[in-house]
Amino acid sequence: MLTAFLLLTIGLVILIVAGDIMVRGAAALARHWGVPALIVGLTIVAFGTSAPEMVVGVQAALMGQGDLAAGNVVGSNIANVLLALGLPALILAIPTNMAGVARNSFIALFASILFIVLAFLGNPMVLWQGAILFGGIIFYLGYMFRLAKAGADDPILEEMTEIDEGEDGLPTNVWKSVIYLILGLIGLIGGGSLIVNNAVIIAEGFGVSETIVGLTIVAIGTSLPEIATVVIATYRGHPEVAIGGVLGSNVFNVFAVLGASALAGPIMIDDTLKVFDFWVMLVSSFVLLAFVLTRKPIGRKTGVIFTVAYILYILAVAARMM
Repeated sequence: MLTAFLLLTIGLVILIVAGDIMVRGAAALARHWGVPALIVGLTIVAFGTSAPEMVVGVQAALMGQGDLAAGNVVGSNIANVLLALGLPALILAIPTNMAGVARNSFIALFASILFIVLAFLGNPMVLWQGAILFGGIIFYLGYMFRLAKAGADDPILEEMTEIDEGEDGLPTNVWKSVIYLILGLIGLIGGGSLIVNNAVIIAEGFGVSETIVGLTIVAIGTSLPEIATVVIATYRGHPEVAIGGVLGSNVFNVFAVLGASALAGPIMIDDTLKVFDFWVMLVSSFVLLAFVLTRKPIGRKTGVIFTVAYILYILAVAARMM
């Protein structure tokens, strides 16, 4: 069992590093070929930031462990709101009144509601449900592209399109870009396999479903890039990036990650998700929307509440393992 935990942790590290390398290589290669930064940001960078979750979800579905994919998405979205906003709010208040935040909050909430509705309409989630969800990300990217062309202010757009060759570690020649891309893809596949295989071993060892492992260990692990980015940015005095990162990640998790996973294979929705975890995800989305609509910053007290709420949620999930 200890070996399985170690290998799963190694897989998470490989997945996160490989995803970053792949994004840098693909983005630089596209720029070498003259693809505009906006297109690169709305495709390669946007999908690349969700690469850890997507690789785990698709591989889990292909291996007949689709419940791991569902647990990962739900757990990641809960962690993104309660942990990725709660922890940095302990350092500095997170503003919610930037342009475009309300729009993206409604889209993230809609994505969660659509996911829940589709899960209740058919279990397991299969091809047609996956097509609807993945169609959502195509529509969303098209919508973001039109906003960008119109010059709209949007925190997610700003995060996606701030890429420059030679900056942020992007390789500066074609061959190096190709090497980055290949190594990243190999790492993603290898890391994803380590995670899925050892998550199954851990679930069997504790006598629980893969959903539980997806909600906890895998969800926190695949959300670490977003959490780390938000905490570091807040510590450096830029808390405004927090909301955009969380909302963008939650939209992509449902539409792109779960959609691609359901297209790859059936996604079994554990009954416990319908009874408890779906509603934690939905309530956290509504709470975040309330802060956005009232334009109130997420301050230290709220950060404490969010963080404690997440700890209590994890304890509630852990109790199902006993």
